[in-house]
Amino acid sequence: MAPLAVLVGPPGSGKSTVGRLLAERRGVPFRDTDADVEERAGKTVAEIFVDDGEPAFRALEREAVATALGDHPGVLALGGGAVLDEGTQSALAAYAAGGGAVVFLDVSLAHAAPRVGFNRSRPLLLGNPRAQWQALMEARRPVYERVSTTRVVTDGRDPADVAATIEKELSA
Repeated sequence: MAPLAVLVGPPGSGKSTVGRLLAERRGVPFRDTDADVEERAGKTVAEIFVDDGEPAFRALEREAVATALGDHPGVLALGGGAVLDEGTQSALAAYAAGGGAVVFLDVSLAHAAPRVGFNRSRPLLLGNPRAQWQALMEARRPVYERVSTTRVVTDGRDPADVAATIEKELSA
């Protein structure tokens, strides 16, 4: 069983909020691969980064995405960096080739900043968080665009409106 939709995008794009609303609208479960990783590891993403390092986190994340793509029937939100893994890119390509919807939630720094809050729970945004976010987005944007089947800009939009837009795309 494959997901109804997979949401990708940078921190602050609204993947979790919009994903929950979309799942509710469609009467399906919501799942976030970061939560799957935390449950499996028994600690937060930030703790995994500090205790075990980014490679260990990415390995757990790759496994969580592959599992969810194979058995989750609802809306799936991926961690912002999950798309950087080549195995995940291949899995998303196969999912999309089979008719799956990969939705890139695109957001500008100005709109992501208040949502993210640039706090310590986001280990890749430590130091100068705005500059870090901008650098992450510049590196990731081409990948988000390549793996997605649909792009929805979330700047200045209510999450319910974004979910409704995605729902219309799924019904088209």
